[in-house]
Amino acid sequence: MCGGFTCSKNTLVGLNVIYILVSFLMIGVAVHGKVSGIVTSLPIVGGITACGVFLLMISVIGLIGAVRHHQVLLFFYMVVLFLIFLIQFSCSCAALAINEGDEIKLIKSAWKTAETKSPSLVIQAEQTFDCCGLGLDEDNKVYVTPTLADRNFTETNNVFKNYPDADCYHAANTTMKKDCETCYSHISDKVNSGFNAAGGLGLFFSFTELFGVICTHKYRLYIRDMGEFA
Repeated sequence: MCGGFTCSKNTLVGLNVIYILVSFLMIGVAVHGKVSGIVTSLPIVGGITACGVFLLMISVIGLIGAVRHHQVLLFFYMVVLFLIFLIQFSCSCAALAINEGDEIKLIKSAWKTAETKSPSLVIQAEQTFDCCGLGLDEDNKVYVTPTLADRNFTETNNVFKNYPDADCYHAANTTMKKDCETCYSHISDKVNSGFNAAGGLGLFFSFTELFGVICTHKYRLYIRDMGEFA
């Protein structure tokens, strides 16, 4: 009969195996979504990645506790899993709810910081997306054609020196091609896909963690009632 000791144990073991697989999936999707992490660290996606790592560790603890009927491990597992649920649920909702204005501010702030403290990140971003400059003015409005300041940074740092086929390539004492565009449109697409993928996946699986907390509580009650303390 499902709901008994054996069923609860098997359900808990199965859930933790699934959690281990889910944690790898979460980490993979979130890291893939951070393609724009070449320029910036997205805190919300990073939060979901951290949840994936913690979920992996706590799943191993829960698996051991379920197999050995260990009350202390199960209690620790239950509390931490509930905390992970709260964090993951909050981060996922925030990732799905972020609007274009917040996204622009986030990207612009990170780009400016990278230009000042770590220009190599900006250079790598421009090489990756074949673009020049961020493409956001002082009023956070998007422009496509690189400005003089954008071109100066790219030309001074020889960003496309080894990429003659790139749209933004420029030989010595020459200007860039007319096809060269700014980076915002490229980065924005990656950020959007990262938020949507990581947020949707995190939200969906956060409810399985809540189910795991309930299942663990019932299993601990069965262990207590049967006097099977590890």
